[in-house]
Parts: sequence; C-alpha cells; structure tokens
Amino acid sequence: MNRESSRKRTRRYEQHPARTSRRAGDGDNVRLQKVLAAAGYGSRRHCEELITDGRVQVDRQVVTELGVKVSPESQEIRVDGDLIERPTLRYYVLNKPQGVLSTNSDPDGRVRVLDLIGDSSHLFTIGRLDRSSEGLIIVTNDGDLANKIAHPSFQVSKVYTVGVAGNIQREQLAEIRKGVYLSDGKARVESIRIKKRHKQTTELEMVLTEGKNREIRRVLASVGHKVLQLKRIAIGPVRLGELPEGAYRDLTIAEIKALRKLTSEPTDKSNRRKSAKRKTSSGNAKRKVVKKTRRSRRKQSDDGRATAPGTTRKSARGAARNTRKRSTSSGSGAAKRKTAKKRNVRKRR
Repeated sequence: MNRESSRKRTRRYEQHPARTSRRAGDGDNVRLQKVLAAAGYGSRRHCEELITDGRVQVDRQVVTELGVKVSPESQEIRVDGDLIERPTLRYYVLNKPQGVLSTNSDPDGRVRVLDLIGDSSHLFTIGRLDRSSEGLIIVTNDGDLANKIAHPSFQVSKVYTVGVAGNIQREQLAEIRKGVYLSDGKARVESIRIKKRHKQTTELEMVLTEGKNREIRRVLASVGHKVLQLKRIAIGPVRLGELPEGAYRDLTIAEIKALRKLTSEPTDKSNRRKSAKRKTSSGNAKRKVVKKTRRSRRKQSDDGRATAPGTTRKSARGAARNTRKRSTSSGSGAAKRKTAKKRNVRKRR
C-alpha cells in the first residue's frame, strides 16, 4: 500500500457533525470518580481504585474514601501529583479495517485505531474488535459512558454481519440460540438469522449484548463453522452506514443523547424473567377464579331445579326423562281407547 492511498483511506470523513464540546464535570458538585473518568483516567471502577490507592488529591489533601463529592470549577484535583484538566469530551466513530489493533498500546509498534485518528491524548476504544475483525468502533475520552456501554448489565446491543464456511442448518441456529458453553462461561446470543446463502458459505446477522473474548468465533466454531469475515455494523443507536474503511467521524448530539438514555439504568434480565413469571401466575390465578365462579353458578342453577334430596344431577335428568316417556305413553293409550269406543258404537248402530 503506497503512502498516497493510505492517506486517502485514513483521512477524516467529510460531513458536518454536531458539536460535542460539553466539558467534563459541568454543574454542581459531583462524585470524584466521575470527574476522573470524565477527565480520561479510565472507567469509573478504575478511577475508584486510584482513589482507594491514595493517588488522588483534592486541594492538596489525599482522598481515599469513595463517594466524596467535589466541585471541578473551584477545587484543585491532582492524580499522582499532576493537575487534571477539564478536557472537552470527544466522541468518534471509526470504521476499523482488518489488521488494525484496537488496544491503546502495542509493544511491537503495529498500527492502532488511535493512530488512524491521530489524537490519542486520553482517548480509548469502546467495544474492542480483534485484529482480523473490522467495522464500527467508538473512540472517546468519556470513561463513564464507555464503562456503561461495555458493561453487560446495560444490555447495549452490538450488531454483526458474519460470513462462515459451509451451509449452517436450522438445528445449529437453534442450538446457538439456547446458549453455548465456552471455557469462560455460557455465551448467550440475543438473536441470529441467515441473511444470504451461497454455494459454500453463509452470511449471518448476529446481535450480542455481552462481550466475551472472540465470542462469535468460538460460538460458531462449537457448531462446526469457521468464521471467514466478521464486521460490526452497529452499537446501540449508532450505525456504521456509508463510512469508508479507515475513516472516522464525530458522533452527533442525537447519537450521544441516545447512548446516554440507553445506559441511564441497568436492565437486569433476571428481574424481567421474575416479572414475567408473576404476570403468568396472576393470569393463571384469574383463570382459576373464573372457572370456579362458572362451576358455582352451574351448581346454583342445578339447586334451583326441583330435585329430590339426595339425588344427583344425572339421576334427576333420568327421572325427568322417564316421566316424559310415561306421560307420552299414557296419553297415546287413552287416545287409542277413545277411537276403539267410537268404532264399536258405529257397529252397534
């Protein structure tokens, strides 16, 4: 690859993004770990470790307690003696090519995602892709948002297009939907469907809400299919669209708001299952009550009929049937007698 083509491939995507120049820690007093995460010192959990290790100072005083609130506007905050700045929060979407690393550092000096952007100060990637994978990756210095998107409790969906060798069968898809046991636990796929079948390959679309290492490749290998191509096309509301390979763009204000709304509260699947069970159990209870009331109404109507004490419903019906037969039979006999008498009277005359 010559230098001219690489420059074209990595140049900034030509569009007019919305401005995302919101500064970290605006507003009233906020938690110290949130200020550190917004300043680009990693996820909130990592910032909590910095505090408990005694590496953070507020107004020249070491702080080791979690939950301390500070005012970034008026107080001086230092990490390892260095005064933290209040950088502008930045959000980028990049179309990662194959062969590029998504890690922040590489001892071998290979090309990284941050090298394509060119500004790597306090930036890190959200949702890593391995070297042979490609597609959408978010780069930011907002540690709080990055931690929420990557955490499985928030159930942020990631959409992939996957090309596998061979023709995958419905039974194998059903097995994947049930969940596949891997060395580090059970892998659950939110959804999987066939987009297109070829002679020797199959194109799939898979949706995941968790991020195990090389999860898709291991899941498909467990059912006997090798991944030939893996591309991520969406993270939550953010879509890859027509972004060229190796190019990047700023996230729009609408995309950032949608991500923050999506990660405002964690969604626990176990709670949803419990609520679903409660709904079904309450529905079954209502059906039982309806059946009981119907039975009681039937009994009341049966009790209203004139039946002898100690007789059952069937015996009462049989008795009524017998009385009808007797009445009809007796009526027919009397009619026959009357006609015979009339005939005898005529003969005598």
